[in-house]
Amino acid sequence: MQFKLARRNLMRNKPRTFLTFGAVVAAFFLLVTLRSLITTLSAGVDASSARRLIVQSAVSLFVALPSSYQSRIDGVEGVETVGKWQWFGGIYQDPSQRFAQFAVDPEELFAIYPEIDVVEGSSEAFIADRRACLVGQGIADKYGWELGQAIPIIGDLFPNPADAEGSWEFVIAGIYDTNGGNFDRNTMFLHWKYFEESMNTGPVPIPGPGTYSVLVERSADPPAVMANIDALFENGPQRVQATTEAEFQRQFVSMLGSVPFFLTAIGGAALMAILLSCVNIMLMAAGEQTRDIGVIKALGFSDSTTSRMFLGQSLSLSLAGGGLGILLAKASEPSLAAAMSSTFPNYRVELSTLLLGVVAAMAVGILAGILPAFLASRVDPVVALRSVN
Repeated sequence: MQFKLARRNLMRNKPRTFLTFGAVVAAFFLLVTLRSLITTLSAGVDASSARRLIVQSAVSLFVALPSSYQSRIDGVEGVETVGKWQWFGGIYQDPSQRFAQFAVDPEELFAIYPEIDVVEGSSEAFIADRRACLVGQGIADKYGWELGQAIPIIGDLFPNPADAEGSWEFVIAGIYDTNGGNFDRNTMFLHWKYFEESMNTGPVPIPGPGTYSVLVERSADPPAVMANIDALFENGPQRVQATTEAEFQRQFVSMLGSVPFFLTAIGGAALMAILLSCVNIMLMAAGEQTRDIGVIKALGFSDSTTSRMFLGQSLSLSLAGGGLGILLAKASEPSLAAAMSSTFPNYRVELSTLLLGVVAAMAVGILAGILPAFLASRVDPVVALRSVN
């Protein structure tokens, strides 16, 4: 019976109830979305392979390494495969349409990153054609690309010496997808050799690779392999720093500075604001229902019944609004992932985040209803019946 009364009492002041309901929905949508941004940033670190290393310049990530380093790294004990990576930095159609592009060694790419799943075309087709490219499902869906389509890329960082406008053209030989948190679906890969040979025909020769990806043998000790690679180039011509893939991903997260902290703070502030709002609303409701409390108690209902009535009101409001906000955050996942693909690749709302939202909604409902429930249990029925609402 107390839950029926709770539902009826929530509708006594409909404008207030619906405004509070809307605020709860907005707060939990924001909470789940912000939490998902944080888990997305951490996913790349958590999903990193213990067998993969990244070798970069010890000076800066933006300093290229000599191409001759590849064979020397490959000769280090414990190294299974080495592949080159170079940021291409091209533009598709206009400057507003940018996405990640890398010149790589195709065969080594698939050997080092088995999580790449070619869903259209084939890895063999990409490897066989030096003018081919491999694109992620995310950008293929975004631009409506199809297998075999020619993709013009304006060489912003590396203009094509063979074209007056510096433009390149690549043919899609494969579209890939992946569930790996460390590998996004919005990247284009092209052949290192085609890139290198084309650039070397121009007045400015290509710099070396930006990084090397290294796959260590299963029986090898990654820290020992890293130490040996660093020692190999300690005397130059370019010193290197070898790190685990997890540490390399962590460096990118750290480049965002205090963004994770601010996201957490904003989500916490939204949760606290809605908690205080619900407490205030429930206290107002308790004041308006003083006479009803007196009637209920005069009819013989216990103090615990009146307490549960107010807890029921608070929980109903919080769980209904919070549940809708959580569902909206999950439903908006595809559109938000597409909109934030360049900044937060692989954005997704994890099950743990959804469960956290449900627990938070229950906590808000209970905390907001405790004080009104306690005050209701202390009301004297005689005094309550004399009150005028």
